[in-house]
Amino acid sequence: MTNQTIQDDKVVSLTYVLTVDGEEASRADANEPLEYLHGAENIVPGLEAALTGKKVGDKFSVTIQPDDAYGEYDEDDIDEFPRNEIPGSENLEIGMMVEIEDEDGYVDVGMIKEITPEAIIVDFNAPLAGKTLHFDVQVVAIREADEEELDHGHPHSLAGFYGEDDDDIDEYEDYEDEE
Repeated sequence: MTNQTIQDDKVVSLTYVLTVDGEEASRADANEPLEYLHGAENIVPGLEAALTGKKVGDKFSVTIQPDDAYGEYDEDDIDEFPRNEIPGSENLEIGMMVEIEDEDGYVDVGMIKEITPEAIIVDFNAPLAGKTLHFDVQVVAIREADEEELDHGHPHSLAGFYGEDDDDIDEYEDYEDEE
């Protein structure tokens, strides 16, 4: 066991159970712990702040308000698209996730909220926007991040999350910089 504490530029592995409105929403267990780069905004800010200074073996619970999680639900993040502009619109169903490309070529993911004969209404809010999150967490490992992980802003285990290769990661980071 190590005496390291969680701080920026450390790769942290943890198990957790996330509950929202009294229902389990997500979990990571010891067989597949969540791994993230501390300080790189890989996880919600409230959880990252609660983990700062913790050590391997620490167990705790934390409740995170929307402002420190996925933000408040924003009615302005709902858009309507003519059905003829969405390929395969005849196969879509309410609740499905869709990718919509804007005029500049950026792709955004949203959930189909409503389907009418003329339009598809897509909600681009994060699924947990406006929700209070409750985490039960255990820190299972802490290690130094390597140079590549620091350069990319995430541990190697998250490469598939950002894209299959470094070009996808660079495009994502470029997009973030433009916002």
